[in-house]
Amino acid sequence: MARKKTYTIPTIKLRRHQEGKTNYRKRLGLLKARKPRLVVRKSLKNLLVQLVQYRPAGDRILASAHSHELYKLGWKASGKNIPAAYLLGMLIAQKAKKQQIREAVLDLGLQVSSKGSRIYAVVKGAREQGLQIPVNEEILPSLDIVNGKVVVSYAQLLKKEKALYEKRFSGYLKHGCDPEQLGKMIQDIKNKIVKQ
Repeated sequence: MARKKTYTIPTIKLRRHQEGKTNYRKRLGLLKARKPRLVVRKSLKNLLVQLVQYRPAGDRILASAHSHELYKLGWKASGKNIPAAYLLGMLIAQKAKKQQIREAVLDLGLQVSSKGSRIYAVVKGAREQGLQIPVNEEILPSLDIVNGKVVVSYAQLLKKEKALYEKRFSGYLKHGCDPEQLGKMIQDIKNKIVKQ
């Protein structure tokens, strides 16, 4: 007597899940909040911050801020460091205010959550400008870091050793930025962002 073979249908993962681009379980949790998502994406030299609203036909970008916008405001340091991320957070919050957006949820995507990172510097800047984002206060970077005081004190410490100073701050010096004046530059950019 012949036996029936039982076949199991293999589960096929969605394309973006197979490519390692989307965690659908995490995405569904974010979409259930029914709030815009604050999406922070990092490249080698820049940061991109967007407020994204879910639509069944496809996500819609409500506001966007890129490191290049900081350069237009007079920023001379790197576009990927923690103070730049903090200023981008302030910039995206100002754009959100103009569109009457008051709250959002943080979308890390597949990035690893790390205490005091650039992602949380963006959140700190956005929260200071009034955008409500639910995160634990302990995970945000300190004010000394986002305001550049740590860099300034390190630059003053290395000022005595010229070769090491030039090596450590070559990126700043290449763009004509004095690392000891970083705190003043951050404050100038903050004032320009608030006036927009």
